[in-house]
Amino acid sequence: MTVVAVYDANVLYPSLLRDLLIRVAIAGAVRAHWTEQILDEVFRNLRTNRPDLDVDALDRTRTLMNDAVRDARVTGFEYLIDELELPDPHDRHVLAAAIFARASVIVTANLKDFPADDLAPYGVTAQHPDAFLSGRFDDDRVAVIDAVRRISAASRRPPLAVTDIIDRMGESDLPMLAERMRSTL
Repeated sequence: MTVVAVYDANVLYPSLLRDLLIRVAIAGAVRAHWTEQILDEVFRNLRTNRPDLDVDALDRTRTLMNDAVRDARVTGFEYLIDELELPDPHDRHVLAAAIFARASVIVTANLKDFPADDLAPYGVTAQHPDAFLSGRFDDDRVAVIDAVRRISAASRRPPLAVTDIIDRMGESDLPMLAERMRSTL
C-alpha cells in the first residue's frame, strides 16, 4: 500500500531533497501532498535567503512541482485549522492538510513541532526525511534508486554522478539513506 504523506516546507526548501521527494512521488513510492501555504513558505524563504536565485526560475520550479505531482495540492482543509493544537500554531495548517488528505505521515525536519501525542488522535505521525526516504527505499528500492539516477542524469552545472548525489545526501540530512544506497550500489 502506498504511503500518503504531506511534505512540510522545510523538506521542500533544499533543492536536492525536494527533487528526491518529488521524484519518489512521481515513481509512485509515495502519494505526496502539500498546500499553497506550504509552497508559499518554501518560495518566500528561498527568495529571502537566496537573492541570487532568479525569481522566474523559482516560479517555474513551483509550477513544475505542481505539474509533476498533479494531485499533490490539498485544498478545502482550512476549516480544521482552528480545532488543532500544536506547539507552534503556525504549523496547524500542515496537520490540517494531513488530516484532510488522509495522510499517515508528515515529512518534516522539525519533529519537535509535531509531537506524537498531538498527531496520534488523527492517525498521523511525523517523520524526518531521512527516516521517511529510508522507509521508501526499504519498500521500493527500485523507485528510490531510479529517482537518484534521474537526478544525476538531469544535473548539468556541475554534472553529478550517482555516487556524487549519494555523497551529498550523506553530507546533508540523509545519512541513513545514503548508507543504504552505498551498500546496494
